[in-house]
Amino acid sequence: MNNIKRNFNEWLSKFKSSISDYTYYVDFKKIYRNIDKIKVELNILNSLIGSNDIENEFKNIIVKYPETLECIPVLLAVRSNEIFIKDELKEYLFKFNKMVYSIDDYVRFMKESGLFDLLQNHIINNLYDYVLGIEVGLDSNGRKNRGGHLMENLVESYIRKAGIKEYYKEMYISEIENKWNLDLSSISGNNVSTKRFDFVIKTDNQVYVIETNFYSSQGSKLNETARSYKMLAEEAKKVNGLTFIWFTDGTGWKNARKNLEETFNELETLYNINDLENGILDKIIK
Repeated sequence: MNNIKRNFNEWLSKFKSSISDYTYYVDFKKIYRNIDKIKVELNILNSLIGSNDIENEFKNIIVKYPETLECIPVLLAVRSNEIFIKDELKEYLFKFNKMVYSIDDYVRFMKESGLFDLLQNHIINNLYDYVLGIEVGLDSNGRKNRGGHLMENLVESYIRKAGIKEYYKEMYISEIENKWNLDLSSISGNNVSTKRFDFVIKTDNQVYVIETNFYSSQGSKLNETARSYKMLAEEAKKVNGLTFIWFTDGTGWKNARKNLEETFNELETLYNINDLENGILDKIIK
C-alpha cells in the first residue's frame, strides 16, 4: 500500500476509541494472588479491630508474629517495603521486611498514620476486605500498561491469522543484528540505544521490525512518539533487508494529528486497526 494513494484524514477517521476487554479495568486474578500471599497475616492483625488496648496488643503481635509487619504498607496503599516519614523531630525510613527502629517507633507510625484509629474505632470490619478494596485501586494504575498489551495482543492475533510462522516478540536491536547479521547502527545511534521492538517478522528476504501502541487519551507523549518514529522510519530506510512497520490507533491521536500526519507522509508502513482488519499483513509481508 502506498501512502500517496491514502488520505490521512480518512485514515484517521477510522481510529477506534477503545480496544478494552473485560479484564482491562481490574485484573481480579492478580489481586486475589496478591492478597492470598498475606491472608494469614491480615487475619492475625484483625484481632486489633475494636481493641481497647491497641498499642500493647500491636506490640505483642509484632513480637510473636514479626511477619505481620510486612502487611502495614499495603494498608496505606503503598506497594513497597519502605516508607519515608519526616516529622518535627527527625526523618525516618521505616522498613517493614525487618525492624530498623524500636517497636515504639513502629507504634508511633501506626498511631500518627491513622491506622490505629482505623482499626480501633471499628471503621472497618476486617482487613481482608479492606485490602481487597485497596488492591482494586492500586490495580487501576496498571491500566496504561494493560492498554499497551491489549494492542500487542491484537496485532499478534493478526500475525497468526496471516499464517506468519517466524515471528518474535520483544526483540532488542542487538539480538536482531546478531541473529541475521544486520547492521542497525543507524537505528541504534552506533549502539547507544537499547531499543526493543514489539515484534520482529522474518521472511526469506526481509526482516520486519514492528512497533505497536494505542492511545485512547491525549497527552504530550503522543507528539514525541510520532516524531521519534518518523526518525526511526528515516533511519530504517538506510538498512537493506529491513522494513519498519508501525501499528497505532486510538482517538487520543486526534489532538496530536499534525505530528502523526508528518510521520504518515514519511512512513509508508504506518497502519491502524482498520488496516489490520482489511488484511494489510497479507499484502505487505513478502
